[in-house]
Amino acid sequence: MAKIKLHSNGLASFTSVPNIFIDKYMTNANGEYIKIYLYLLRCMESENTSFSIPHLADVFEHTETDILRALHYWEKQELIHLDFDSQQNLSGIQLTNPYDMPNAPQEPPALQTREEAPVPVTYASREEEAPSSAVLDKDNYTAEQVEQFQDDESVQEILFITENYLGRTLNASDVRTILYWYDGLKFSPDLIEYLIETCISNGHTSLRYMEKIALSWAQNHITSVSQARTEHAMHSQSVYAVMKAFGINGRSLISREIDFVKKWTKEFSFPMDIIEEACRRTITSTGKASFEYADTILTNWHKNHVHTLDDVVKLDTVHKARAAAKPPETAKGITVSGSRFHNCPQRTYNYGELEKKFLKATH
Repeated sequence: MAKIKLHSNGLASFTSVPNIFIDKYMTNANGEYIKIYLYLLRCMESENTSFSIPHLADVFEHTETDILRALHYWEKQELIHLDFDSQQNLSGIQLTNPYDMPNAPQEPPALQTREEAPVPVTYASREEEAPSSAVLDKDNYTAEQVEQFQDDESVQEILFITENYLGRTLNASDVRTILYWYDGLKFSPDLIEYLIETCISNGHTSLRYMEKIALSWAQNHITSVSQARTEHAMHSQSVYAVMKAFGINGRSLISREIDFVKKWTKEFSFPMDIIEEACRRTITSTGKASFEYADTILTNWHKNHVHTLDDVVKLDTVHKARAAAKPPETAKGITVSGSRFHNCPQRTYNYGELEKKFLKATH
């Protein structure tokens, strides 16, 4: 490939960017954050430049919250310092000298040539099959492996898409998690994008939550978007049916409740009419949507090999027959049974007449 020479025919003005920013900070930052930092440098080079959060939001067509998020990111990187007034309104931005920071190089490091690049690190090929039982070992990736993976155009695309969906910069742990989906679980870029898009559309922005879904897909041998879409549709239908049976409105199910639904549909393999019947009985007995109570009913039905509503009716009949065959119990739980004492005719007394006779005898 031919070399490209970068030159100009004379710029009217310029903005100075510290080389350490390019070498150390730019490579790991979100592209939108980089543009905002460069704009701050540009404003520093121009006297009396109009500057405000609304103005910056208009320039980059972002929300003011997005602008503040970027500023807070660079403050965490210690490249800027934010000043606030007594009402906690942003009143000043101080750009710091990155060469004044601890462990900062005194001179910008020379760019490494292609010939000086480290020896490639060997890692598993994409063609190898995914493990049958996925064990999360994302922390085993070395920094060299992570760097080499990030040279892959597919990985670059995945990381770019993820940052745009999440609206934030990925940290090192996030990157390793996504690399594990790609390399360890052998997910395609399309499948990873579908995973992230689906989770976020359902209000789950945590990579830890997405991680659980990814492992579940791997264990169920889901390797394509079409398979994942079918799995998601079935899961969504089950969750909606349970919410409807329980009369749950205005909120989503929490993870523990979703785990119950998965148990009933996956582990027990119950059809929805069985699960809905258990939900109705739960409401009748407890007056509330108790997943624990419904789980007790369904666990009992599973142990008794219930597969249809007819099986439920048969099991109910057996239980009623057993209950009718049991001897009655008193309020104290003492069983009443026939004996020579109880078989005799019981006497009845008029206690009012007995009281009158007693009073007359004592006078």
